[in-house]
Amino acid sequence: MGKLEGKVAVITGATSGMALATAKLFVEEGAYVYITGRRQSNLDDAVKAIGKNVKGIQGDAANLADLDKLFETIKAEKGKIDVLFASAGFGEFQAIGSITEEHFDKTFNLNVRGTLFTVQKALPLMPDGASIIMNGSVANLKGMPAFSVYNASKAALRSFARTWTNDLKDRKIRVNLLSPGPIDTAAMDGIPDEMKAEFKKLVPMGRIGKSEEIATVALFLASSDSSYVTGIDLCVDGGFAQV
Repeated sequence: MGKLEGKVAVITGATSGMALATAKLFVEEGAYVYITGRRQSNLDDAVKAIGKNVKGIQGDAANLADLDKLFETIKAEKGKIDVLFASAGFGEFQAIGSITEEHFDKTFNLNVRGTLFTVQKALPLMPDGASIIMNGSVANLKGMPAFSVYNASKAALRSFARTWTNDLKDRKIRVNLLSPGPIDTAAMDGIPDEMKAEFKKLVPMGRIGKSEEIATVALFLASSDSSYVTGIDLCVDGGFAQV
């Protein structure tokens, strides 16, 4: 029997990378998974790659009407959400002195506002003892240059994990932040090779991580293996932000 046998999971922004790898693993472990993405063609490809026990629902996690559509569909079809992985996020470099209102709004609307309302709108469908995972970043711990808006948005999620752990303790709903370090995803494609080499030098394990290494940690936080774990920021970073 899989670790998520009979569970219903929701993963936002799951058309590629870490979230897609997580959706695949959740299905392998027995869950039925709903995934979201903004582009229908990418969503269709992701559903095909997962193969079974999955439904893709097109939508933007920063759009509250899209979130309503997502949760109304799940309510009608499954009636519950046992695991919520709020994974949708966005980041781009912009140094202080040249930060625009558009850059700030785009980052915070998805990373902070979108995560908040994803969780809040999912809660009525979540039974006591459910698991909430937010996709953070070691950027919430590091003063990474030209990345201040993104860094701050992920620090806000760290605060959410602490506060919501208290808010939801009577329902025994666990809330945790999963914070990746440098991971070999499409987000790394635009980073020059020289910068990737510098990242590797800063990672004690000497390499960039893999999406599958995030997925296995998400499974830990989603399953009963982490039944006594809540309110934490679990860094999966090869030691990048730890030393």
